[in-house]
Amino acid sequence: MNEQVARNVLLVRAIETADSGHEVLSDDDRKYASRSAKELAAWQAADSKGPVTQHHFLQQRAEQILKRLGERTPAFGSFAQRRLGLSGLWLALPFLAFVSGAVLDRIADPHRIDLLSAPLLAIIGWNLLVYVLLLVSMLIPGRRRGWASPGLLRRLSVGKAAVPRKLPAALAAGVTNFMGDWALASEPLTRARLSRTVHLAAAAFALGAIASLYARGLLTQYGVGWESTFLDGRDVHTLLSWLFMPAMSVFPMLQGFSLAEIELLRFGRPLTAAGGERWVHLYAATLFLLVVLPRLVLAAFAAVRAGRLKRNFPLDLDQPYYRKLADSIGAGTPALLRVLPYSYTLDEARDRGLWALAAAALGAQARVQLRPAIGYGIDPKEALNDTALDEAGVTVTAVLFSLAATPEKENHGAVLDYLGKRVRRGVAVLVDESPLVERIGDQASAARIAERTALWRQFCSFHGTSATFVNLVQPDKYPVELGAGITLPELR
Repeated sequence: MNEQVARNVLLVRAIETADSGHEVLSDDDRKYASRSAKELAAWQAADSKGPVTQHHFLQQRAEQILKRLGERTPAFGSFAQRRLGLSGLWLALPFLAFVSGAVLDRIADPHRIDLLSAPLLAIIGWNLLVYVLLLVSMLIPGRRRGWASPGLLRRLSVGKAAVPRKLPAALAAGVTNFMGDWALASEPLTRARLSRTVHLAAAAFALGAIASLYARGLLTQYGVGWESTFLDGRDVHTLLSWLFMPAMSVFPMLQGFSLAEIELLRFGRPLTAAGGERWVHLYAATLFLLVVLPRLVLAAFAAVRAGRLKRNFPLDLDQPYYRKLADSIGAGTPALLRVLPYSYTLDEARDRGLWALAAAALGAQARVQLRPAIGYGIDPKEALNDTALDEAGVTVTAVLFSLAATPEKENHGAVLDYLGKRVRRGVAVLVDESPLVERIGDQASAARIAERTALWRQFCSFHGTSATFVNLVQPDKYPVELGAGITLPELR
């Protein structure tokens, strides 16, 4: 699945999830899109002489839905066809860097080559420091995500895109959610593109400085010299010997220099044009070897990674939304919902309700793995010691609470925090209202349930997640979208 297909699929997912009341996309719209996509995917598979894949189905279904929404709402159609992100930046930044590098050295005397030129030494020193930092970041666990902040990556991924005006409320909410989802999903690709562009810009900056040296030398006779308050001739000779060693080793035609020559160049005593030419070549070769060449190599690696991610976009198709759609065409393995009850024992009726809920949220073939209840007040680490929290094949891990219980930070909160740090895919929070309904009866039940619901919602928000309220005795009472807004990103 390439980048464009993944973008369409994510956009459709955000719209369908936000449109819980089926105001924008009716049941008939969704069923028609699924049927058409299944047929188109079958034809596509027949042409390629392969099986119907989930990728083909999702691609065709997304195209069908986006086309229909675009016909109904032209403003949305324009948004769906618009390219997201700041794509022009990838070309503009290296160009601006080249121009800046060419102008930078003109701050100094344009008729003189300063052997201790601060701009040129700064370019070399900064790049060497960057190489060291890159090497260190590769060796330190947890430091491989790069220097770019989430805000910068979001801006680069989404750009200046805004929700079009006059959209239906559900469609506007879906577009808003999509931009957040896209920024998160495209983060690896955006990081690779940003890395490629930054390395290219650094190389272009150094090339600009090299071009400036040679361009001024065509029309100007350089004088060469150096001056320093704290360094003597021997210090400068040692510094320049180390600095120009790579260039003189790779390019034997470049002439070296003696301590006596360095002494004679103090206070900017001019040489002939031929002498100036030697120092231009030395600085240009050094910039090429220490800056341009390594940066181009790093940019090439980043470009290869960006190209691979663009062609094979890392979209997690094991999420409940995609698993449910895959189940409708018989693709993939059935989804598995793992439930961890907390201080709550399910009877037979609620166990059946849990299976019905899994089928409605994850597909008709979904299975349920009900784990033993976690005892009240027991340390989560001790209670879950024998549970493989990242077990392969588990689609959703859900912790189940009773609405009749009052949430407590040291007990219920401790379980959420523990699971959120250890379950890679995130944790769903299910709160069953049926025990409270049975306890208080019909009288004043609505007010009590609303009060307790607000309490649980606030509690879960404090722990970085959101609660999904269900009724296991009446599993079809509330629509359930497992996997939508029920992860713990701050705790993972």
